Amino acid sequence: MNFRARHQSGEPLVLPNAWDAASARLVERAGAEVVATTSAGIAWSLGVPDGERLGADDAVEVVRRIVRAVDVPVTADIEGGYGDVAGTVSRVRDVGVVGINIEDGTRARPERIAAARAVDEQLFVNARIDTFLLGGGDISETVARARQYLDAGADGIFVPGVVDGDVIAELVEKIPAPVNVMAGPGAPSVAELARLGVRRVSVGASIPMAAYSLVMAAATEILRFGTYERSRAELTHGELNSAFVH
Repeated sequence: MNFRARHQSGEPLVLPNAWDAASARLVERAGAEVVATTSAGIAWSLGVPDGERLGADDAVEVVRRIVRAVDVPVTADIEGGYGDVAGTVSRVRDVGVVGINIEDGTRARPERIAAARAVDEQLFVNARIDTFLLGGGDISETVARARQYLDAGADGIFVPGVVDGDVIAELVEKIPAPVNVMAGPGAPSVAELARLGVRRVSVGASIPMAAYSLVMAAATEILRFGTYERSRAELTHGELNSAFVH
């Protein structure tokens, strides 16, 4: 697959995010063209909070395991670069990813995009803009940051936290690059996002949140009530075992 070209044609690229080798393998078996990682899910799986609390060593090691576990391309969420954007990009590139997400936070950070671009011309650099996720959702500021990041070498623009169809359509119209939104419960369907012109749909931490919610609910049921209804599984032991024959 030409990962960059895939953002330009056909239906939107849909990415059910994974957080470890097992979830990546299951996402692949469900039919995903590409596996995208979620930094929140990776952090939780390693017992630390989200929000760049991971060290680069831990983050890269999980990405390495995910790349080894699947046959489809992998794109990695590297948060803000873990203090060394070029170094982190180099390390995830070397374990075999085809793209990265890198976020800004409360202000524009084109230097992060430039540092990532300088490492490798082939990697797809998806610039995450946090104006809606962490700020008030200013469209003008979002578009201004997008243009700075595209000038710095970004290939795509990721705007998590926006679910209003009119706002999404305006962002797609004003940003001259493939737009990625973060979907999940309450967001427009993939079909509706496609109609609005979105080229990439990811779900962030939604799937690990659902998985860990089930762990908490099942464990609570067993400990409080001595029953096991929340532990009923849709996949059998054999089906799960076969998923990891690689």
